[in-house]
Amino acid sequence: MKIKRIEHVAIVVDKLAPGMKMLEDVFGLKLDYVQETNLSKLAMYPVGDSSLELIETKSADSRSGQWLARNGQSLYHLCFEVDDILDAIRELKAKGIKLQDEVPKPGHGGSQIVFLDQASTGNLLIELVQMPAQAAH
Repeated sequence: MKIKRIEHVAIVVDKLAPGMKMLEDVFGLKLDYVQETNLSKLAMYPVGDSSLELIETKSADSRSGQWLARNGQSLYHLCFEVDDILDAIRELKAKGIKLQDEVPKPGHGGSQIVFLDQASTGNLLIELVQMPAQAAH
């Protein structure tokens, strides 16, 4: 598996607006896009070749909602971009790494994503992403 870069660092927030205002006013970051799913609303801020992802949960039962309830606003996960997510999944399974998701699912910006089980990663939540060809770095 080839890790291309840290694609993003995710931060769970109570509400997007205050976090967005802070990133824009304090650090001068420019919003790339906002995207909504059934479980969350996210805002992506490019920082060099990576991004900061703010996540506002819509459901207390979602993974990010449970995280927010346990930890408050905080760093949530680290996302690595890979060339081929299916190859990465096969390699990780061969190494005995457990996955939260057995098959990739749609992610931000038209990507395909999979999360690793924290029991296999020293309690770190790690996401792998394969970006669409036109958006890949």
